[in-house]
Amino acid sequence: MASRGAELLDAGRHFGARPGLFARLLTPGFSAMLDRIDRGLETGAIHARLPDGTHRTLGGRAPGFECRVDLKDWRALVRLGTGGSAGWYQAWEAGEWDSPDPVPLFALFMANGVSLGETGRAKGPWRMAGAALHWLKRNTRAQAARNIHAHYDLGNDFYAAWLDPTMSYSSAYRMSGDGLEVAQRRKWERLAERLGQPEALLEIGCGWGGLAGHFAGQGAQVTAISLSDEQLAFARQLHPDVDFRKADYRDIAGQFDAIVSVEMVEALGRRYWPAFMDCVARNLKPGGRAAIQFIAMQEELFDGYARNADFIQAYVFPGGLLIRTSEFRALAEARGLEWRDQEDFGSDYAETLKAWRERFDAAEREGRLPKGFDPRFCRLWRYYLQYCEGGFRGGGITVSQVTLVKPA
Repeated sequence: MASRGAELLDAGRHFGARPGLFARLLTPGFSAMLDRIDRGLETGAIHARLPDGTHRTLGGRAPGFECRVDLKDWRALVRLGTGGSAGWYQAWEAGEWDSPDPVPLFALFMANGVSLGETGRAKGPWRMAGAALHWLKRNTRAQAARNIHAHYDLGNDFYAAWLDPTMSYSSAYRMSGDGLEVAQRRKWERLAERLGQPEALLEIGCGWGGLAGHFAGQGAQVTAISLSDEQLAFARQLHPDVDFRKADYRDIAGQFDAIVSVEMVEALGRRYWPAFMDCVARNLKPGGRAAIQFIAMQEELFDGYARNADFIQAYVFPGGLLIRTSEFRALAEARGLEWRDQEDFGSDYAETLKAWRERFDAAEREGRLPKGFDPRFCRLWRYYLQYCEGGFRGGGITVSQVTLVKPA
């Protein structure tokens, strides 16, 4: 019987090279690759122990993130040079490199993303192969359901083991000493402030139903949609006063005073951003408001990012792509939606991810994860949480809320 999560583990196995003798033949080129990384680090430093036992510091010319990396096998650089971030994960999973804390390493690469350029991205035939595999996962109606199933239907028992009691799987808002659950509820309140007191509300991508239940508790008539059978079963049991539907956003036709969507648009892929904005514009009443929370890639990094299928797309969120804010805004405004009051809070996401990782580690340590998730999957999940935390700490990605207003 396959272990739970095997679909994600297997999804990225074709990304990047499988080095062997190939690595030994390329050994003279590894110093050149390290030189390129060194030149690209305008801030921060990597203190590396190399496979031959020597030590080298890359960067170190200006303050920034600092990390330690034990490069145990030159094959790790082959994987990085061919498969980019997906290959770097494969090298880590194979034991070819390690670090006492990978988060500052990921933050360092993100903070220096512009100066590093294509260093650390997939190259040549591996880039084309990764792009082709990612294209096969694009979110057609049929494939969207399969993509959602691969990630969100890992099991309610799995997510409940490490999410907070609200079952919120998105960034909290204004993280502080009062804890993760309070900060998640604070996010709900901020979204509610953007929408006022709607009578009829549509939630696109409802997760486990906590936000829909919050609005229903304020007196709204809530329709909430998802493609995840597991999430819908959980939400219906917990919030019977909400109309939960298994539906694709492209098929929704109605009139609502307000629409809310939290970190759903990153799962769409770029070609489907217009369809999402069509959905918002079509379903909002004149004078209605939409509150959208989304994750965006830094403008200067977006083109390089979008050309490559990265670790997240290969192993965690098939078919997804972070948002380019300027393009997303243009799509909204082209449909007559006013873009108001954008608020960015990426540092809150870094702290949310740290809290999730600590809760996940505790659940694994205490034996509270459900049966079926083997150690290899747990390593993947921990790496995913660390990778994302580093991205937000490095500033190359952020999370934002915005209010879209349809003129009366």
